[in-house]
Amino acid sequence: MSSTPGTTTLETEEHQALRAAVAALGRKYGREYLARTAREGGHPDELWADAAKLGYLGVNLPEEYGGGGGGIAELSIVLEELGAAGCPLLMMVVSPAICGTVIARFGTEAQKQAWLPGLADGTRTMAFGITEPDAGSNSHRITTTARRDGDDWILTGRKVFISGVDIADATLIVGRTEDARTGSLKPCLFIVPRETPGFAYTPIDMELQAAEKQFELVLEDVRLPSSALVGDEDAGLLQLFAGLNPERVMTAAFAIGMGRYALARAVDYAKTRQVWKAPIGAHQAIAHPLAAAHIDLELARLMMQKAAHLYDAGDDMGAGEAANMAKYAAGEACVRAVDQSVHTLGGNGLTREYGLAALIVASRVARIAPVSREMILNFISHQTLGLPKSY
Repeated sequence: MSSTPGTTTLETEEHQALRAAVAALGRKYGREYLARTAREGGHPDELWADAAKLGYLGVNLPEEYGGGGGGIAELSIVLEELGAAGCPLLMMVVSPAICGTVIARFGTEAQKQAWLPGLADGTRTMAFGITEPDAGSNSHRITTTARRDGDDWILTGRKVFISGVDIADATLIVGRTEDARTGSLKPCLFIVPRETPGFAYTPIDMELQAAEKQFELVLEDVRLPSSALVGDEDAGLLQLFAGLNPERVMTAAFAIGMGRYALARAVDYAKTRQVWKAPIGAHQAIAHPLAAAHIDLELARLMMQKAAHLYDAGDDMGAGEAANMAKYAAGEACVRAVDQSVHTLGGNGLTREYGLAALIVASRVARIAPVSREMILNFISHQTLGLPKSY
């Protein structure tokens, strides 16, 4: 099966070349590298460093700060191809895509100088903290609050399921400040360095096998200088969604890559596994579900490409709709591809040797995070179809 089916006629030569180059890097490492790293409790530092050296991690960041000058379209290609090789880098979703994008678009010049070159060359990473125990990703229910104390900010609250805090130099925290005119709370973004007093993080014991760990954060009267606030205090919601749309596109890329990896393993097995006179892939009961999984992945990629194109073109409203659709489609396609791939291999699909069993859990991530499929359906039914809001 072609490593990048369906891409040759729609993508530019530059994008095709990027896919091929990243795919070659992915093959150098592969699924076993990432699985071994996770089992040993380590991090994929070698792959991260190689991807950074080749310019892949910062391909979406501005050239004047050491980035590649591209966009989310290019960054999603990188993550998809690494995923298709079995070694996706989850922190790409967080560090360059969310945090790098927000700082590049809304940060002060000092913040850009301090963070973007490091995010681009991989020497610095940043986590992203929005989800809370009682609010999920509902920015209107976030209880982490920031209050003024002279020129400083005092940040208090809790976060859960925050990826990679232990390896991140800082976390971009979504808090809420009080509007002096209305008294209502509005979201704002703060850069919180990992060693800041009052900032504590505890690992969450997950069944998910991944090198990047999940954490619960407690912020207890964390004092931050005024320079920690990213962008305009009155434009927090706009800035927040400027980061969430790339997150959805990159989650789609993560899911599509994983689905492609699983499907490729199943197709190879179906071509060679022979029970009676012909390989099992000659039987329609095996072949048709794999073909349907391939179609689902291709359709999801088309929506992901549309979302990335709209975002890079500056159409935030159109990108929001398409990014949600892409994330939904990719999550569903990934789960179906993984399930069918495991089923194709039968008992072998549950062995460590074939590397598919762990994906049964991992594939569910794209259905759940960073926003559930039900909330996406709420968004589309309300925002796109104009139906009454149910929540």
